[in-house]
Amino acid sequence: MSSLCDTAFDTRAFRRALGNFATGVTVVTAATEDGRKVGVTANSFNSVSLDPPLILWSIDKRSSSHEVFEAASHFAVNVLAADQIDLSNNFARPKEDRFAEIEFEAGEGGAPVFVDCSARFHCEKFQQVDGGDHWIMIGKVVAFDDFGRSPLLYHQGAYSMVLPHTRMTKREEGQSPSSHFQGRLSHNLYYLMTQALRAYQASYQPRQLSTGLRTSEARMLMVLENDAGLNLCDLQREVAMPVREIEEAVANLKRKGLVSDEGERVRLTVKGIDETEGLWAIAKEQQDKVFGQFSEEQVEHFKQVLKGVIKGA
Repeated sequence: MSSLCDTAFDTRAFRRALGNFATGVTVVTAATEDGRKVGVTANSFNSVSLDPPLILWSIDKRSSSHEVFEAASHFAVNVLAADQIDLSNNFARPKEDRFAEIEFEAGEGGAPVFVDCSARFHCEKFQQVDGGDHWIMIGKVVAFDDFGRSPLLYHQGAYSMVLPHTRMTKREEGQSPSSHFQGRLSHNLYYLMTQALRAYQASYQPRQLSTGLRTSEARMLMVLENDAGLNLCDLQREVAMPVREIEEAVANLKRKGLVSDEGERVRLTVKGIDETEGLWAIAKEQQDKVFGQFSEEQVEHFKQVLKGVIKGA
């Protein structure tokens, strides 16, 4: 266990440790009576109370958007759906007009709300609390929209999404037969695909993490292996991470001597190439272990099916 007394408090390491707690992703918006609009991407959203219905989120005290949130009577929390990564990135990066070419409508108090979200909460400003280097914004929910769409998640510095977690337990003597893979479930392709992915990751991800690299860092190295010399926009497209996390991951990888900057492009160093080869070796060993029971023809056909599903999705 890390001791805060032994060493100086490392805020960067603290932030990385917090990244192990998976959260949803929201865009919080507000508007003033004179028409000023703001929106910020935040994963600090949480519930506070059911009676009265209160929620909270926090904003950096240095944020230029805070002035509008402080002046506005209401704010809206747009809980993003899994296919709204672009919307998250749009409101996470500095931009002169973040609402340009973005479809929205006016919610309570004029706060912009977006279509196709997972949920939306229209809030009356209730309280602002001092929270260190952030302001904790508490809102009273006056209306909400529940669209039930699969949410966008944020974990270890990268975007993620929900997969069902069905415990696969062995049936002990005397117990009634399990319903797993019986009846209609045994023919449901979505159920089978999610369970197959869960089973694959259960043994693969711990091996990848044992290298000392976070999932986001390993993903970045493996992308660079195929396409050395990517700029920030290329990286964002390939690794599905917010710009801030990409910049931090690049900084971490540079400190480890695994990547270098050449102009606006990020490239693998010689040490980085060796590290990446190790990651690909782990990936191949896992693939051989899982798919070794099938013939080459079966595996090739499986690849074609997956590519067809991806292309048609």
